[in-house]
Amino acid sequence: MEFLSQRGIPFVAKDVSTDLEARAELIALGSRSTPTIKVGGEVLLGFHPAKLLALLGR
Repeated sequence: MEFLSQRGIPFVAKDVSTDLEARAELIALGSRSTPTIKVGGEVLLGFHPAKLLALLGR
């Protein structure tokens, strides 16, 4: 979250440990781990700064 905040990139953080709906969404994306980052139709499993910036067009 800090990575995105420092760059002024808006995001929605979801706590899958307390939010059952968010947990179901995570599983529907084919993941059971965090961070799982969805950008448009693309899903990144894990934190990969270069890939994330590329998906964001930065």
